[in-house]
Amino acid sequence: MSESNTPPGMELTLRTLAMPADANPSGDIFGGWVMSQMDLAAAVRADERAKGRTATVAVHEIVFLKPVKIGDTLCVYTAIEKVGRTSITLRVEAWARRHFDHTREMVTEATFVMVALGADGKPRSVDPA
Repeated sequence: MSESNTPPGMELTLRTLAMPADANPSGDIFGGWVMSQMDLAAAVRADERAKGRTATVAVHEIVFLKPVKIGDTLCVYTAIEKVGRTSITLRVEAWARRHFDHTREMVTEATFVMVALGADGKPRSVDPA
């Protein structure tokens, strides 16, 4: 996959560098850090769609396919799969651009469910369009 090639139907939502502080002694990035980046991307995309605040209510079937290494660029792509009355379901894929050879590999995928929140912190309706 080239730098400008996005997985079909998805949008590049977040890009970040994997650093030593986020790794174990073998140089593998912790899965929790990767999931955190995916959660950030889901929040960015859901906030845009909801035109306001959202919160994560569920993460389904996160699958770690390949490790992320120190120095890799993590690219997180999102696609809105469904908009409910108060919720937004997103497909989230994380791809690593490898530090030394610049190849790209999907390393993680999951489904995130976000709920739109009003100023009172309670669920609010999302515009269906």
